[in-house]
Amino acid sequence: MQSNSANRVVLVGHLGKEPEFRHTANDKVVANFSLATTVRSKNDKGEFVDNTDWHRVVVWGNLAEYVKTLLKGQMVYVEGRITYRDYVDKENIKRYVTEIWADTITILGGRKKAEAGSEAADETPF
Repeated sequence: MQSNSANRVVLVGHLGKEPEFRHTANDKVVANFSLATTVRSKNDKGEFVDNTDWHRVVVWGNLAEYVKTLLKGQMVYVEGRITYRDYVDKENIKRYVTEIWADTITILGGRKKAEAGSEAADETPF
C-alpha cells in the first residue's frame, strides 16, 4: 500500500545543552538534546528582533553514539520526523511532548560565540 503523505523536518541550529544518554530495556542507546533555531525579523518599529524556537531531538542506536561528540553551542544540521507522545507526570497531570526523531545529523560548526546582550544560546526550557 502506497502512502501519499510525508513527515520530514530539517533543522539547522545550535545545541542548547550537551546530549543526555540512556539505555532502553533492550540495551539500545538513545540520546536527547535541545536545539535552538532562530529567525531574525523586523518588528513594527523597524527594529530587528530574534525569535528562538526550542526543539527536543531524540537520536537512536549508532547515530546516538555519534552525537557523544557534540558540545553545547555547536551548530548542527538535523533531519528526521516529528513525533508526538503524552505521559502522566508525578502529580498525575497529563503532559504532551513533541520531538524530532533524527535519522541524519551533521556537525556544521564549533561552539557559538556569546553575543553581547544575548543569552539565548545558554538557556533551554528542558
